[in-house]
Amino acid sequence: MSMPFYVSPEQIIKDKADFARKGIARGRSVVVMEYDGGILFVAENPSRALHKISEIYDRIGFAAVGKYNEFESLRVAGIRLADMRGFSYDRSDVSARSLANAYATTLGTIFTETQKPYEVEIVVAEVGDDRDDDQMYRLRFDGSVADEKGFVAMGGSSEDLTQILAENWRVGLTLEEALRVSVDGLGTTAAEHRRLAPDQLEVAVLDRARPRRKFKRLTTAQVSDMLPEAAPDQPDPEATIDVGIPPTGEERETEPDSGG
Repeated sequence: MSMPFYVSPEQIIKDKADFARKGIARGRSVVVMEYDGGILFVAENPSRALHKISEIYDRIGFAAVGKYNEFESLRVAGIRLADMRGFSYDRSDVSARSLANAYATTLGTIFTETQKPYEVEIVVAEVGDDRDDDQMYRLRFDGSVADEKGFVAMGGSSEDLTQILAENWRVGLTLEEALRVSVDGLGTTAAEHRRLAPDQLEVAVLDRARPRRKFKRLTTAQVSDMLPEAAPDQPDPEATIDVGIPPTGEERETEPDSGG
């Protein structure tokens, strides 16, 4: 009788975590950033049908990277939970903290009790009446939760992107400044610096100045107006143009003396 194959629990957890991290790293990055008027969401996403950024409730937004079908099921579940809680109690009882706790429980259960973990990483953000009340919760594939301040970078080369954002983000950025910092970071990798076009981006905000529903998507035209135009190629001032005019007598080179 053959012995059953044994794998330690530590190795199983490690293999699951490595699997999920590789899947998330293959996706395009997402940036969630505070600015002076609320919270900005920016994703590199050329698709007009499949969204990485969405509204969950009045003041709450959602952003995700990884496998679309997996984080889409989480998004829908979050909307249903928020609607049920708001209807049963009061709209003010729906908060990003409660949704983050629910997501953490779900992701943790999937990670430990199923063979394949979700290859997703999500952010649940809530805009408050002022900056001190803003909330951003980052949830990883294993259900761990981090309360973030300032900005969050997920997917792709998130470590390099986080370092770039840390060098350029500051308290009080305007929406235009925050968008430019985010887009510059998304287009920068260790190997190259790309200039992302507005139609390659998915952009939305939680604007604290709006009435009850704070979430708003920005159109391609609005994004284009806020991003700087590409600088035109400048001619080399030292370059000369041959127009075919023969030089004057003074400009001709002196013929060498052939001698006698």
